[in-house]
Amino acid sequence: MKAIVRRAYGAADVLSLDDIDTPTPAGDEVLIRVRAAAVNPLDWHFMRGTPYLMRMQSGLRTPTNVRLGADVAGVVVSGGTEVADIKAGDEVFGTARGSFAEYACARAGAVARRPRNLPWEAAGAVPVAGVTALQALRDRGQVAAGTRVLVNGAAGGVGTFAVQIAKAFGAHVTAVCSSRNVDLVRSLGADAVVDYTTRDFCALGERFHVMIDNVGNRSLADCRRVLTATGTYVMVGGPAGRWVAPFPRVLRMSMLSPFVGQRMGLLFTRMSGHADLDAMRELTESGKVTPVVDRCYKLSEVADAVRYVEGGHARGKVVIRVAER
Repeated sequence: MKAIVRRAYGAADVLSLDDIDTPTPAGDEVLIRVRAAAVNPLDWHFMRGTPYLMRMQSGLRTPTNVRLGADVAGVVVSGGTEVADIKAGDEVFGTARGSFAEYACARAGAVARRPRNLPWEAAGAVPVAGVTALQALRDRGQVAAGTRVLVNGAAGGVGTFAVQIAKAFGAHVTAVCSSRNVDLVRSLGADAVVDYTTRDFCALGERFHVMIDNVGNRSLADCRRVLTATGTYVMVGGPAGRWVAPFPRVLRMSMLSPFVGQRMGLLFTRMSGHADLDAMRELTESGKVTPVVDRCYKLSEVADAVRYVEGGHARGKVVIRVAER
């Protein structure tokens, strides 16, 4: 089968389209014929092996797993001996190992029936970013009707989902983005939009119950000032770095949180079961959430897709179209 591989750490030039063996699913896995996959920041972090602490898991000098890609939408080909509730021919979406390929294996609990109303490309855009936004708002922020939510980085992959999910929960949403994305974010349902090129969201004079930070471009003190006394700060994304760029901020949050009324923390997305994928399917099928797909690339163009996402200017999700039928 055709798959994107990388046998060394580095920029997108290390990626190549090679012929490799089709994987065999383990007992609790399914083999998926990939129709679409999507690029996430985690992909280029693993590609570059940064922050370097990641290499403790992925290989110190060279990658132990040569394949990339997590988001997937496709058709089940076969299942392992322990899989009972998914069968060949089922159309699913979720996360898989090495989804930038014609075939990929996924744990049966990491996929769910794909939304009926979404084309393959849109379905492939949902899993990681959609579930991340859902867990940040529902689990960490406990967002409900009347909650005032600030989304920093509202035009990105997680941000576009966060705006829509927060609105679906009945929240009042203030979205921060660049000038070119104001109309897009407003169309997603944001009640107020702050163009960061002309206004400072930290100087609005407003206080929010929840801040979802996809960017990490302001100090923790600045972010705390826009929260209510009992508000919640959820760090989803942060600045890139070779070593431990996000971790000093995480350490400060963990040391400070026990002594203040505000809650602060870094979100580690859990893709351990299909319940959240089912929740995202319900939100999309009801029309409350629509994935924003910026661009689609062919499997042979994954390097270009990763370069584009790594540049930090993608609107919504960037999708890899793997199979036409």
